[in-house]
Amino acid sequence: MPVAKVGAVVLDCPDPRALAGFYAALVGGTVEGEGRWVDLEVPGGPTLAFQEAPGHVPPRWPETDGSQQFHLDLTVDDLDAAEKEALALGAKPLDTQDRSRTFRVYADPAGHPFCLCAC
Repeated sequence: MPVAKVGAVVLDCPDPRALAGFYAALVGGTVEGEGRWVDLEVPGGPTLAFQEAPGHVPPRWPETDGSQQFHLDLTVDDLDAAEKEALALGAKPLDTQDRSRTFRVYADPAGHPFCLCAC
């Protein structure tokens, strides 16, 4: 029997409300809160929380001397369509060399890496 369950995945960022809005547009859900801590209540998933971190330095991917700190794998039905939407929302591609893989790597507006993964 587990001792705990996932309550939230928390991302440090310079602007919690803006980053919560980015992920709400990408995965759905309801943005709640203002100020230094904002939650995104995701239907059927754990809460994504965004915490203000003054001086936030984005992770570097795939640098071997840096840490990606964390990343999200987001499952999609159509990689090309999902990529178009993510880019329009402000995502930046991090890995465009191999388009034959079942996943693609991006950075969110605060620089955190995430992957769009084909089902």
